[in-house]
Amino acid sequence: MIGTDLHICKGETPHATHNVTIGHEFSGYVEAIHASTSTTAKLGDLVCIDPNVPCHKCTFCRTQKYHLCPHLWCIGVTCDGGMAKHVVVPASSIYVATGISPEVASLAEPLSCVVHAVDTGCVKSGDRVLVIGAGPIGLMVTALCANGGAHVTVAELNKMRRTAATEFGASEVTERVDIGGDPVEGYGFDVVFECVGLAATMGQALECARAGGTVVWVGVARPDALVSVSPFTVYRRELTIKSTYTNPFGMERAVRILLDNKVNWASLITHTFALTEFDAAWDVFTQNSGLKVCIKP
Repeated sequence: MIGTDLHICKGETPHATHNVTIGHEFSGYVEAIHASTSTTAKLGDLVCIDPNVPCHKCTFCRTQKYHLCPHLWCIGVTCDGGMAKHVVVPASSIYVATGISPEVASLAEPLSCVVHAVDTGCVKSGDRVLVIGAGPIGLMVTALCANGGAHVTVAELNKMRRTAATEFGASEVTERVDIGGDPVEGYGFDVVFECVGLAATMGQALECARAGGTVVWVGVARPDALVSVSPFTVYRRELTIKSTYTNPFGMERAVRILLDNKVNWASLITHTFALTEFDAAWDVFTQNSGLKVCIKP
């Protein structure tokens, strides 16, 4: 489960279908293939699922921005998802993941979103990178940036998550960020990733970027959240402010990263429950006492 599931259940995701079966981060074994379906997958294969299904007809789909498709439907958001024993998905949404566990395979979708986020940040080796928030997404961002040669600082209030950030490659961890001087004088970070989804931390991200820096808002804020931005500050420091939405062209790369196993991705899953124990799993999830909570049918 991920924060988006909580947003859906609280009615904070405007495009979600009412009473939908949640679960857009999932994997599973192929149990049946329709006779008219063309696919390289075989019965019994473990597959990761890309939940986003575009229309392939609109201007965004035709200009390689299919993730912005206004007719996009998402398994587990707009139609019933993986929090069930069986789910029907298009053949185009599956990625065979032989060689990893189904638990790790379920991380492909969030990792694909992180692949897009890190691409959006244009992180280079040697960059000073700040990651605000060390939940599963923040830890994934940390791992990809650190493995690419960046010097990563992670800001996180939770001690357990700060420890995890070090294990995922952070060079420094802190509760509070102090850039040590004026960003115009070169203090601060080349790239800042906000991975919390709160207006306060999104504003903080802007404060921490050095002149010429890039800020990427990865966290999902409430629809009514507002961030106060000084246009002069953006102008004087020539800041680039970006956001990311879903996972365009990221799934296959995410599966490859999981298969390479250079990072202990399984450690992101701190709790596992059976589907029949969903209520207990939801309690752990909403208490924010771990990282990823995995539900198994």
